[in-house]
Amino acid sequence: MPELPEIDALAGFLRPRLVGDFVERCLIGELSILKTTDPPLESLAGLEITGLTRVGKMLIVDFEGLHLVCRFARMGWLTWHDEVPKGPVKMGRGPLGLRVRLASGAGFDLTEAGTKKNASVALVTDCGQVPAVAGSGVDALMMGAEEFAAVLAVSRSRIKTVLEDQSVIAGIGNAYSDEILHTAQISPFAPAAGVDADALLDTVRDVLTTARRSLVGLPPARIKAAKKRGLRVHGRAGEDCPVCGTTIAEVSFADRSLQYCPGCQTGGKKLSDRRMDRLLK
Repeated sequence: MPELPEIDALAGFLRPRLVGDFVERCLIGELSILKTTDPPLESLAGLEITGLTRVGKMLIVDFEGLHLVCRFARMGWLTWHDEVPKGPVKMGRGPLGLRVRLASGAGFDLTEAGTKKNASVALVTDCGQVPAVAGSGVDALMMGAEEFAAVLAVSRSRIKTVLEDQSVIAGIGNAYSDEILHTAQISPFAPAAGVDADALLDTVRDVLTTARRSLVGLPPARIKAAKKRGLRVHGRAGEDCPVCGTTIAEVSFADRSLQYCPGCQTGGKKLSDRRMDRLLK
């Protein structure tokens, strides 16, 4: 799932290529991707692109009085074309969800791999009309120390859950929460209320800023692979921890998993993995 560093890098790549250009046409490849009908998508034809912004893990393309809010979900991403393919878009075929063709001949596709289609776009006159935007918490790189401490102090959740809650802290997902907690040497199952808020906030800022810097300037096609190369624990179960050498462990859930280092984060103990526990009975 694209998170704050990737969306920032994506916006940085797109901004000089999109702003000032005009929309020629928008084509739908997957009907479920479009979550709004008024104004209709056809309203974008002829409009100038005036800016690109990010809210949490969402990319927002600004036009003259309209905003296209793009949510990539777990498997979604953007493909850039210096020259948009001229062939017809066949609905329901492959990963293509939405194609935007520009007056310059360039354009982009919103795509989503896999059979589950959770990526979405919403065309609105006010971004606040999109519930995910209206309910978004403070940006992970903008949250102040007192605010962060207050959030953790009243929480009854595990720290990983809090870091990923977009209504509390916007921009962090499964991968970077693993990376942040590994760097901070905190168990993902630790109660949020007992965590040193100042130290953890410093780690949040450091991990996200470092990741963002490593991705800036890359084209969309290279951003995901570059992100993966920079991860130290997430997605690396069974490998050696680069800090202490302990084998990186995993906890699996219904549709995702988390990775952590027992040596760095849990005093050498492995966390309970209920799915694996059931398989081993």
